[in-house]
Amino acid sequence: MFSFRKVAVIVIGCLLIAFGIDFFVMPLKVLDGGFIGIALISNYLFGVKVGIILMACSLPVFVYTWFKDRTFFFHSLFGMVFLSYAVDLLDPYNPFGSIIALHPFAASIAGGTCIGVGFGLLLKFDTSTGGVDLLAKLLAKKVKINVGILILVMDAMVIAVGGFLFSLDTLFLSIATIASGGLATSLCTSKFFAY
Repeated sequence: MFSFRKVAVIVIGCLLIAFGIDFFVMPLKVLDGGFIGIALISNYLFGVKVGIILMACSLPVFVYTWFKDRTFFFHSLFGMVFLSYAVDLLDPYNPFGSIIALHPFAASIAGGTCIGVGFGLLLKFDTSTGGVDLLAKLLAKKVKINVGILILVMDAMVIAVGGFLFSLDTLFLSIATIASGGLATSLCTSKFFAY
């Protein structure tokens, strides 16, 4: 069921997402969209670990996937567990702290790009982390819209809610994060990037 190639893609994709979250997004208190955004809002407001909220939010999507696509379910389950662990493990480390504080817009773009490439890589190899990317992958087949665009729309909804809870700076930097992430995911999952 699991090939070495698929396991390697899941590990690399999840590490890219975790780097984007822990090294660029969280130090600025910026939001990403989807379940990650919900987990970040919970972390910023209540100090809850991001990985725990990611797993809790993903459970309903996994129940749906169990009935729709069992192979995708198992690969995504591994991705979700690994991502949740990696995000919480890397949380206390930040090698770019002073640079991020000086260049928040560039850091938001870099974080969004890392997250987007990670998700794009996972989706390109028919796996995910069980969050909004899994939901978008399942919906993309039905609505005939690029999965990156669907993720961008769902992310925007979370950012809009977060924008009311935090500052305008957070809102604008979060928009930069999801825009760069959506673009990176779209490019990775497009037909022009064959694997």
